[in-house]
Amino acid sequence: MAQKPAFRSFRAIQYRILRRSQIRRTFLFALQAGSPLLRSLLASLTLLAVAMAAPVAAAQKVALFIDVSKPGPKIDRNLFGQFAEHLGHGVYEGIWVGPDSKIPNTRGIRNDVVAALKAIKVPNVRWPGGCFADEYHWRKGIGPQRTVTLNPNWGGVIEPNSFGTTEFMDFLDQIGAEAYLSVNVGSGTPQEASEWLEYLTTAQPTTLAKERDANGHPAPYKVAFLGIGNESWDCGGNMTPDYYLSQLKIYSRFVRNFNPAQQDKQQMLKIAVGPGGGEPRWTEWTDAIMKAYQNHTWSWDMNGLSMHSYTVVKWPPSYASVGFGETEYAQILKSTLEMNDLVEKHSAIMDKYDPKKKVALVVDEWGGWYAPLPGSNPGFLAQQNSLRDAVLAALNLNIFARHADRVRMANIAQMINVLQAMILTDKEKMVLTPTYYVYKMYVPFQDATFVPVTFDAGTFTHDGITLPRIDAIAAKDKAGKLWLAITSVDPNQSAEIEVTLAGVNAKSAAGETLSASKVDSVNTFDAANTAVPKPFSAKAQDGKLTLKLAPKSVTVVAVEQ
Repeated sequence: MAQKPAFRSFRAIQYRILRRSQIRRTFLFALQAGSPLLRSLLASLTLLAVAMAAPVAAAQKVALFIDVSKPGPKIDRNLFGQFAEHLGHGVYEGIWVGPDSKIPNTRGIRNDVVAALKAIKVPNVRWPGGCFADEYHWRKGIGPQRTVTLNPNWGGVIEPNSFGTTEFMDFLDQIGAEAYLSVNVGSGTPQEASEWLEYLTTAQPTTLAKERDANGHPAPYKVAFLGIGNESWDCGGNMTPDYYLSQLKIYSRFVRNFNPAQQDKQQMLKIAVGPGGGEPRWTEWTDAIMKAYQNHTWSWDMNGLSMHSYTVVKWPPSYASVGFGETEYAQILKSTLEMNDLVEKHSAIMDKYDPKKKVALVVDEWGGWYAPLPGSNPGFLAQQNSLRDAVLAALNLNIFARHADRVRMANIAQMINVLQAMILTDKEKMVLTPTYYVYKMYVPFQDATFVPVTFDAGTFTHDGITLPRIDAIAAKDKAGKLWLAITSVDPNQSAEIEVTLAGVNAKSAAGETLSASKVDSVNTFDAANTAVPKPFSAKAQDGKLTLKLAPKSVTVVAVEQ
């Protein structure tokens, strides 16, 4: 009803213009005669009038307070870790094309991928799995002659083992990241894992060190993190907590790092298998592992407990990664926000046995897991990456940052061509995803000091699902600069953020914002810039910053003092 007066007003203006026109009589004659062209024109103008008269939602105002005088824990750079499993085109074609490929490469590793990953300062890469790790035998992937096997976990395809230990460590060196090796507990032995670490890390002239030298690397490698098994409660061997504990103690004792540079401050950190959800089965697992840790002796130790949690909603994954609407957007984001409760639930158990928080909670598999792309091998877990995934990534990174005292490492699944990927490739083509750009925008938060942020997130409701309207974190980098990240979750209403900073005389803010026209907007090989960051700035007035944010957006700014 409210649109009718606007429509009549527009029509009146329309006719007043026509009266003053020399073609008025011609137009009226044609209109009375039923000219299809003019009827179409009039209909278009009518629709325009209705659209102009439709109510436009005002920006939601949010007061946000930052107290720089109360710094929190360090946001460990390893929260921004990556995961590369031998799965689909995650390694082969995604990283490795071989030295003879026409695709530009360095020793077989794609140059374009290396450059993109260097730009987001990847701190660590978890490899070779995943479920693949518990069937991986490292000797098949070293030397000039590689053993060709199968990959039964992921599509039953050939595993050429052409990307092995040497290639992985070379890849890390090229992108400037540290190694997070997952050793085979499921089908391997402590001896196999122990010999792998000796091969990698010893500086003394053992037979294994000489073999490494013969394979092109005389100096010992550094291995920063060691994962002792993967999902040992499921694909890693269907173990009970007690049985896994018996294996954990053995592997922790005998799988040693011999690198002389890692015997003091840079010691390799050992990460035990932890929970995969919040149900009693998983809380009992966490309780058993942490109780054993509390009473551990000198002969074994652990520095981290892994946790896996994907945003799926229902199993098997059935939500589309493209061509979805705001209902699916809301359902997925509601599911992903459950990460906060999951972190708090397992952190509380860990606090009971480890009140000094010596053991990190390592969320080394997380992200959106959707239905495979039509026409793809279902075992390759190929999916697109949309603006929704950028919002999802920011929400999870914010959760980890707020729990940075316990959550000190995380690895999104996965880095290239698989699940919630940073990068998609197709032969010589490469495209960066919206999730990639969130990681690039969040680089200043690596090793920054968390700063408390207080705000009323508000709510919006779609199709019976209520979500916070905004989310935000702040931190100070090593140079003392204050950074603010704000996620506008509401897909339709803009947000006006009024920022008050205690202890900081802010003059302005500048950074980038990431948004797009639709919640399912994606970057493709033909349209790579659909969802990319754009410059963003704001001025201070009366000691307050006002940031006007687009709907469904992620914004990161530095506060200038």
